[in-house]
Amino acid sequence: MTSRTYLDAGGRAPLHPAGTQALAAALAEGWADPRRLHSEGRRARALLDGARESLADVLGCRTEEVHLAPQHTASLHAAVEHAVEGRRRFGRRTVLSAVERAAVHAAARFAGSGTEPDVVPVDGRGRVDLDAWRGAVAGPGVALAALQHANGEVGTSQPVAAAHEAATAAGVPLLVDAGASLGHVDVGPHWDLLAADPGDWGAPDGVAVLAVRTRVRAGRVRPEDDDRWFPGRVDVPAAFAAAVTLRAVLEDRAHADTARRQQVARIRAAAAAVPDVEVLGDPVDALPHVLTFSCLYVDGEALTDELDRRGFAVGSGSACTSSTLEPSHVLAAMGALTHGNVRIALPRDLPDDEVDRFCHELPEAVAAVRRVLGVAGL
Repeated sequence: MTSRTYLDAGGRAPLHPAGTQALAAALAEGWADPRRLHSEGRRARALLDGARESLADVLGCRTEEVHLAPQHTASLHAAVEHAVEGRRRFGRRTVLSAVERAAVHAAARFAGSGTEPDVVPVDGRGRVDLDAWRGAVAGPGVALAALQHANGEVGTSQPVAAAHEAATAAGVPLLVDAGASLGHVDVGPHWDLLAADPGDWGAPDGVAVLAVRTRVRAGRVRPEDDDRWFPGRVDVPAAFAAAVTLRAVLEDRAHADTARRQQVARIRAAAAAVPDVEVLGDPVDALPHVLTFSCLYVDGEALTDELDRRGFAVGSGSACTSSTLEPSHVLAAMGALTHGNVRIALPRDLPDDEVDRFCHELPEAVAAVRRVLGVAGL
């Protein structure tokens, strides 16, 4: 039987042992409703408070500024909707980069109530045009700006500090999507709202993180509830496991960073050596574990299936809409080939011999798909 190598850890990494242990412990102690006043409820509340305190410490914010969503898309939607509603007196325009997640684009259109977002272009590596960004955030009627910390599809880091400086000068809050970054690199303090995805750092499902500085004016977009951001009960065990897992991955981040950057460099070189293959994104100023390459004369689904047959789980299409196999809006914005692309997101502790096996198999996998399509030798 062909051995399996998981290379699609973006957004859903293999569960970290610390997370599974924390989840089991929290299920035993924190299963009750944390809003109740009995002993069981107080134990659950203590676990929830501890999780939020730990997350706030990592992010460098106050505990009361950390909110827990059911999942990452919900946190992005809420951030955009509440922030735009809170600044409706100034207008409902949003400014966002062309490579933001589909969820951010959709939320911006919805919150704009007919006002289309101002989409700022990116260069060939997926990095936002800062001059265009500065002009956009300084325009009239801007309620919110949104910029990812780094792109989860091609890995390129964004100039968040400079973008935040420009937004602050214009009096516009900045939403930073750190869903692909937190747990892998330092996200820094340059944000007004920040969304993060515990699944990306190996925590169990059930919770996502949205941090909102107290200076941000947030409007109400839902019926009144104790939690204005995410009404309903928080999954306490998932929140506790997310906080514990984040601490665990941060402890060995330096080692994981070095190892995965070396492995990514080897895969980039192997992919670049295949005829008519373009490796995308910034090779240096980028996430340590993510890369994408596009293959001419190759169908992305066929290549994904061929690599899967050889034992490799990889992504294809847009990182945020890959289930639809639609052409990637990220690659289109970069001016890159939008078909035949493979997205790699390396998990932690990936053995080097599995990377070697992928580098060895990749040229023949591409060639095999081209033979089936009748385009070999073009």
